[in-house]
Amino acid sequence: MRAVELRDAGAFLDRAGPLLLADEPRHNLALGIAGTLRGSPGYYPGAALWLVLDGDAVVGAALRTPPHNLIVARPTVVTALSSLADTIGGDLPGVTGALPEAEGFADAWVAARGGTWTLAMAQRIHALTSVQEVTEAAGHMRPANDDDRALAISWWHAFAVEAGREGLVDEAEATRAVEHRLATPGTGIALWEHRGKIVSLAGYGGPTPTGIRVGPVYTPPRRRGHGYATSLVAALSRELLVSGRRSCFLYTDAANPTANRIYARIGYEHVCDSAEIAFSR
Repeated sequence: MRAVELRDAGAFLDRAGPLLLADEPRHNLALGIAGTLRGSPGYYPGAALWLVLDGDAVVGAALRTPPHNLIVARPTVVTALSSLADTIGGDLPGVTGALPEAEGFADAWVAARGGTWTLAMAQRIHALTSVQEVTEAAGHMRPANDDDRALAISWWHAFAVEAGREGLVDEAEATRAVEHRLATPGTGIALWEHRGKIVSLAGYGGPTPTGIRVGPVYTPPRRRGHGYATSLVAALSRELLVSGRRSCFLYTDAANPTANRIYARIGYEHVCDSAEIAFSR
């Protein structure tokens, strides 16, 4: 068994596709990022992708877009995680993935490199294939446009700060993300507007072969409690399904029962648990 590094996202998807598509909701983040790399190779400078091969069979896969965590897929052979840990060079800040593979890689990394790992955030991955009826808040959904750019950047960054990701998503990164969503077909930003005021935002992107990821979802604190985000995510999810997507995917903080309850009401079903894990020496 051996791990090999690739720089071509198309080759990665061709070879790792069967492994990743065996559970598309579980691997939606890896599939979405690899798809972005294939379509916009310069969007993630320094990106690297790995396959674990047992003979000619792909038994494991991972990718990284520095400075972010490694994203690891569920292997078909558990020892593939050790092969990745032995092969990947440099210092990783951590690993992101569904459980148990994220913890399995963390254990293998610490065994190979020393140090410790800690759980930075417990998450849940959800998938939706039909939208349930919810009480709609006052207002309506509309797509963001260039005139909304400054507000979208501000709220994208505010979401990152609230989620504890300010070190990874500063204002420059928020600007880059928003501009990419506004300019790239198949991705975008939806807004909920009430009485001429924008009151909630939801991004969507990272398309997979049959689905697409929704997020971030952000409502300013003074606008919360009116159901704007619920209505926006429900309307956006419905529109994405009507456009031809079979599924919408969404990540939540496992420690946020309100968000988990709201998304379940819309029709998002819990697929699996996920984790963001941090490494330290």
